[in-house]
Amino acid sequence: MKLSYFFLALALSVITVVSIAGFRGEHSPKPPIEIFPDMVYQDKVKDQVPSAFFADGNSARAPIPGTVAEEMPAVNDYWATGKWDDTHWGDGIPVHDAVDGGRPLQIDAANMARGRERYTISCEVCHGAAGDGKGITSKYGLNGAASYHVDRLRLEPDGQLFDTITNGKGQMLGYGYNVTVDDRWRIVMYIRALQRSQNAAVADASPDEQAQLEKTKKPAAPAPAAPQPPAPAKPPGSASNGSTILKPSLS
Repeated sequence: MKLSYFFLALALSVITVVSIAGFRGEHSPKPPIEIFPDMVYQDKVKDQVPSAFFADGNSARAPIPGTVAEEMPAVNDYWATGKWDDTHWGDGIPVHDAVDGGRPLQIDAANMARGRERYTISCEVCHGAAGDGKGITSKYGLNGAASYHVDRLRLEPDGQLFDTITNGKGQMLGYGYNVTVDDRWRIVMYIRALQRSQNAAVADASPDEQAQLEKTKKPAAPAPAAPQPPAPAKPPGSASNGSTILKPSLS
């Protein structure tokens, strides 16, 4: 008996919903019932529609100066990709003068400082302050960050290192979306400086720096003295001065 009441209530509910909402795809001159009208009628800008919000009356904003379409070819392929062509990585920093009020890209203290700043923000957390792959993430189980001081990365072309920063490699995600092209090259500069700092020889320093290093060099520790041979054993009854000790007789 209770089951029949359940099916009766279910049928009435279906009839009520269909009578109010109608069948799917059915057209009606009546306005639809909207439960959440704010999602339909919201303040937004539609394409090619005038807008009173902006002074020029246009809803679409003009691109900022210097904007290029993603599919446009780069003016300097090596600067943008790190490659001389489709199959060869380039080497060296693509220096250029200042463009559109920016700063020139060249190897100097200002660009190196900028590279260090960008490295600290984007790279140090995994690769470490010294570039040894022992960043803070290594303390939480992420141990796959590469050390820049292995021969493979020290000998890697600059263009390939730039491409890794741009597109990522292995577990590392690319940073091309939020680090500018010039700043990626500045990071390359700073990484090369880190590598040189951990693999430098005294001959790489200037004469003044070498003289300063000589002043701070600690004196060599004296060589340990050679071990002395053990003294010969003394016969029983001998004193330390070589005389014979006489024992009293009991007879």
